[in-house]
Amino acid sequence: MYKIDFNNPVRIHFTGIGGVSMCGLAELLRDAGFSVSGSDRSRSDRTEHLESIGITVFYGQREENITEEIECVVFTSAVHPDNPEYIAAHKLQIPCLTRGELMGQIMKHYQTPIGISGTHGKTTTTSMISEILLHANLDPTLFIGGNLKSIQGCLRIGKSGYFVTEACEYTNSFLSFSPKIGLILNIEEDHLDFFKDLAHIRNSFRTYAELLPEDGCLIINGQIENLPELTNGLACRVITFGSDSGLDWYFDGLSYNEKGLPAFTLHGPGQQERRITLQVPGEHNVYNATAAAALAHLLSIDDAVTAAALHEFKGADRRFEYKGTIGGITVIDDYSHHPTEITAALKAASKYPHKTLWCVFQPHTYSRTKAFMKEFAKALTLADKIVLADIYAARETDQLGISSQTLQNEIRALGHECEYFSTFDEIENYLLENCIKDDLLITMGAGDVLKIGEKLLGI
Repeated sequence: MYKIDFNNPVRIHFTGIGGVSMCGLAELLRDAGFSVSGSDRSRSDRTEHLESIGITVFYGQREENITEEIECVVFTSAVHPDNPEYIAAHKLQIPCLTRGELMGQIMKHYQTPIGISGTHGKTTTTSMISEILLHANLDPTLFIGGNLKSIQGCLRIGKSGYFVTEACEYTNSFLSFSPKIGLILNIEEDHLDFFKDLAHIRNSFRTYAELLPEDGCLIINGQIENLPELTNGLACRVITFGSDSGLDWYFDGLSYNEKGLPAFTLHGPGQQERRITLQVPGEHNVYNATAAAALAHLLSIDDAVTAAALHEFKGADRRFEYKGTIGGITVIDDYSHHPTEITAALKAASKYPHKTLWCVFQPHTYSRTKAFMKEFAKALTLADKIVLADIYAARETDQLGISSQTLQNEIRALGHECEYFSTFDEIENYLLENCIKDDLLITMGAGDVLKIGEKLLGI
């Protein structure tokens, strides 16, 4: 495998440079003195930012973008062997790396690389940990899967040995990472277009845990089913967290204020109990905060600094994000695209002041919608009113014979009202006619459903 040498910066090309992770990797290498180019299908805010810092971006992926002076080409998992740049790189015998392989090599460049994994909560927990490290003045390098307001983006390049990144299990990309500290928030069925079943997913997380060195540490949700299967025999130290008092780090005394925001008592080994208040809703975020606090303590960060950072954290973009109010209607946007995430978000919303809870849901990928059809239907019934948009295809084509109307039928079979519209314009008109003062409207999904709320608000 080609090895990146920070002492010998060369020319590197990124195919798919506009992706959130690829964009960050390209900027980090540019900052380290590498000559960087890349390509993407279309112009975006991210590609324009890269151009503004001196990175050459080609729009359209063509064979001529790959030239002999390029030393390495980096691809995402979305790039297939028929991609013209992939073909050109192999024709010219230019070494290639996957995004995950490059990330793993970059992590080795840092003294304390930290990988945040789990089916749900990676972006929020990575953001919480980032806030704590920033409050502790540890000058970390941060890779976040969403925009964090305090760093005005998804990347921060620091000068210390601390490196924090999300570690996604999809296509097993996180198995190319090189963490010293790993965090596993939870493990559930997802990405079933790649994984065969839950056992396959659990095996990947076990393999990820085995990447941790003897002087490293795994912080893991102690309430994951059959935990010993994941932790027995690991070379590294293991720390557990959750709501069970038998775990290393646990919370109790959970309460909510008038805005539905949680407070809880945090307990850790040899630590005085401490009351923590959050400005992000939901019990799922209490779990995330407990995990973040356990990691902060491992890094010898003062507990008071951790508590202050968690209290000041207001969330990452698209994670139960307040978008605005119009005509007395509160508009929230949320990235949830898995039944467990939807359940958590709508339970959090139920504690938020409102008259009627509206959820506009855009399913994400045909394979996920088919795999969790009944679970989606049940989760969405936690909202008072449900409106469905068409499935956001992302990397897929419709070969499964399902649609949002299939999901609508499942929801109606449960005795719950549900509307479906094929265009955003129709959804916006329906909401304008039916939402009233004091209603809470959540646009939900991992696609572009946020545009509905933004158009209603005129932003």
